Amino acid sequence: MKIGYSVEGSTDRAFLRGLQKRWCPAAELIEGQFRGTSRLSLRREYAKICEELVLKGAGAMVFLTDGDCENWRDVQRNERAHFPEERRSMVVHGVPDRNIECWICADAGFVADDLRTVRPEELRVPDPKGRFESALGIERGDRKEMEIEGLVMRAPLRAWLRNPSFEDFYDQVRALSQRLGCQVPNIWEAESS
Repeated sequence: MKIGYSVEGSTDRAFLRGLQKRWCPAAELIEGQFRGTSRLSLRREYAKICEELVLKGAGAMVFLTDGDCENWRDVQRNERAHFPEERRSMVVHGVPDRNIECWICADAGFVADDLRTVRPEELRVPDPKGRFESALGIERGDRKEMEIEGLVMRAPLRAWLRNPSFEDFYDQVRALSQRLGCQVPNIWEAESS
């Protein structure tokens, strides 16, 4: 199976690759090319990105858009209106509250234990992006995508479900995966055994 995606940055891409390897390791990820620089231009390009991904054989598509301090549900509702009607059933659209680091750091204790360069309380802030990047040593020339991917693969995701925007994303992924015959595990069951 091929899964198309379009994300806002390298951390988002690494996050998605970590989940793909965890939940659907046989799938191939195909990145859709966003050519704009703003959310307004992204909305105009959703149809082009969807068509590009379908032409490349994508059976499902994942889009991640930062909430950027706006209500994530409003952002999601406004963005979804720009997806082509005929493609909406194959699209999962995740909107982290502020940014993807809010999802990754939802279990600050795990991240701190895993990285060993930061204390959990340093990541328990409304926007942990700067502290997470500093703890991981992310720089302009080294975005640490492999490290982020590995972190996501190892993370106990149950804690992430306390974040309503991640829970919504997870529910969308599970629903689409079941329609496609893929088995994304029930986090509540998988991590309690």
